[in-house]
Amino acid sequence: MAEQKKLLGEERRTWILQQLKNTTSPITGSELAVKTNVSRQVIVGDITILKAKNEPIIATSQGYLYLKQNAVIQNFERTVACRHSLEDTERELNLLVDHGVTVKDVKVEHPVYGDLTASIMVSNRQEVKQFMDKLRSTKASLLAELTGGIHLHTLASSSKEALSNAEAALGDAGFLINA
Repeated sequence: MAEQKKLLGEERRTWILQQLKNTTSPITGSELAVKTNVSRQVIVGDITILKAKNEPIIATSQGYLYLKQNAVIQNFERTVACRHSLEDTERELNLLVDHGVTVKDVKVEHPVYGDLTASIMVSNRQEVKQFMDKLRSTKASLLAELTGGIHLHTLASSSKEALSNAEAALGDAGFLINA
């Protein structure tokens, strides 16, 4: 196999942006690093530069995604307040995606830093499994561990009814914090 050419600076960022725009699946930093013959840390820097140029790139547990602005499907969003143990995380996420809802993010209120938000972007059980596998393999902590399990999720769906059904299911499972 011939040695792969190392893409430099702006040429590499242009290539990365094109790759992200041309797919609907997340691409990991490691995949981009291999294809451009640089380190994953260089890719992290490139993504930061692209975000600073207002490119709508988000980092998810499955990799980087380019958020396409011209989506025709009308999306409805709702924020829900939840509380549960670490052990119930997978159950909560599966419950939500089983109702046709995308879990966009998680937010907690930190006493020093204020609101902390992390992208989740799971829409089906396979993505939930990937998220949980990564959580376990990295031994990372959930943001909700900083707040005794209290957290907010931004939920999205093409249907208001799906959001209402998902919220009701959270209540039935005992995960919903009632206002």
